[in-house]
Amino acid sequence: MSKQAITLTVNGVVRQALVEPNQTLTSLLRDELGLTGTKHGCGVGDCGCCTVILDGETVNSCLVLALQAQGREVLTIEGLASGGELHPLQRAFVDAGAIQCGFCTPGMILSAKALLDVIPQPSREEITKGLSGNLCRCTGYEKIVEAVSDAAAKMSEA
Repeated sequence: MSKQAITLTVNGVVRQALVEPNQTLTSLLRDELGLTGTKHGCGVGDCGCCTVILDGETVNSCLVLALQAQGREVLTIEGLASGGELHPLQRAFVDAGAIQCGFCTPGMILSAKALLDVIPQPSREEITKGLSGNLCRCTGYEKIVEAVSDAAAKMSEA
């Protein structure tokens, strides 16, 4: 198999890469672009630790071929902070103690961001549903839901 050239926008920066036809978006982000905040977990879309936002929608990057990202916009956890300041969701996760081992955190935060983009003031049930594709092996769900709720409240004040 020969590599193919693709162009995509990652965290607001146009990037070019040569990718194998069977290379996943996770592999491209981590191995080629050095964005290791996107985790490689189960590799079959069950755990959600590889969640990124692709053209405004969350996807399990382990299930997306890098070729499918041609011409599209990808947001990873590295793209959330701005001007040296953590995104309100990142700050809320830290403040609420919602980060335990941290392996699931990037995917959780990106899923929460996608949720808050659509539902700025979600109920507890909506938060739980919005994060249902992300597994926390440390069972820190209470703090995670609290962090998303806190971030939503702070973001609505801004």
